[in-house]
Amino acid sequence: PHISRAGKPVPDRTCCMKTSVKILAPAAAVWDLLIDTSRWAVWGPSVTGVEVAQQYISPGSTGRVKTIFGFWLPFRVTAFVDGQCWGWEVAGIPATRHLVTSLGADRCRLSFEVPLVAFPYLVICRVAIVRIKGMLEQNRG
Repeated sequence: PHISRAGKPVPDRTCCMKTSVKILAPAAAVWDLLIDTSRWAVWGPSVTGVEVAQQYISPGSTGRVKTIFGFWLPFRVTAFVDGQCWGWEVAGIPATRHLVTSLGADRCRLSFEVPLVAFPYLVICRVAIVRIKGMLEQNRG
């Protein structure tokens, strides 16, 4: 089970849908990309801007994301296990959870989960993880 910033277990989200991809890159590189807010608009199809106090999110981080529709929504990181998982609420609504699982020194699995009621958003998540895979594998030389 994942542990929240308050030290309490984060419940398994069996009510959720997930999309995953294996990436030929170290888990740490994927994690770095996921928590670097300056890169969210590069890989996230629904995000065009981010306002946050620190570039890298951490437990309890808050800020705003600008959507592809041009309006800003507040966010709050609600779950965070360094190097493994982070989840958030956007506009007070539980949103995506991002998970990185190491499969060896230079391989990992990246998964995005969404609540069942938001299952159409899984298509956007799929685009995002494929972009992340491309970004990291392209940089391998």
